[in-house]
Amino acid sequence: MQPAPQTLGRRERNKQEKLDRITAAARDLFTRFGVDEVTTQQVAEKADVGSGTLFLYAKTKAELLLLVHNAKYAQALEAGVEAAAREKTVLDAVMAIIRPIIECNRVQIENGRTYLKEIVFGDLAEPHHAEALALTQRTEAAVVDVLNRDKRLAARGAEKLAGIISAIMFISMTSSATIELTAAQVGDEIRDQISVLLGA
Repeated sequence: MQPAPQTLGRRERNKQEKLDRITAAARDLFTRFGVDEVTTQQVAEKADVGSGTLFLYAKTKAELLLLVHNAKYAQALEAGVEAAAREKTVLDAVMAIIRPIIECNRVQIENGRTYLKEIVFGDLAEPHHAEALALTQRTEAAVVDVLNRDKRLAARGAEKLAGIISAIMFISMTSSATIELTAAQVGDEIRDQISVLLGA
């Protein structure tokens, strides 16, 4: 017989409530004004916590952005993996994974670009950065699963191909050349490049 799940104690509930308020405040302010125009003090005030308390959950504004975007990225990845399972061709399935990620990163383009830069250049010791890296690894693993549907691609090395696809995504979403493009247009550019890579 399984033991009954432990309920959170008062202290844990208070910590979770503060984290939820901080996350909601940062999400709202970053979405409305952009990460560059928001201060950590503004986030703390909106969340009704002290600056010291805020820094217990995220030490920098970059970590706050990672905290907010990680949740969006995780939802986008889950939706993409579900959609990929319904696609018949490998290219369509790969794009089914990628398109929701592009869309979540284009809600506020500068925030999305900053988020991706933080994944690449951020502090590896920070927990929200580690979570972001784990999400990119899960994305690559999902792409590997799709590529392995095709024996020819599996023989070429699905892991290496997935790494290249990941690089294509990152560059296309962070490049200054794509700032004026819609999410759909960025997706089309990425699809064209992946099509060449896969020989589709």
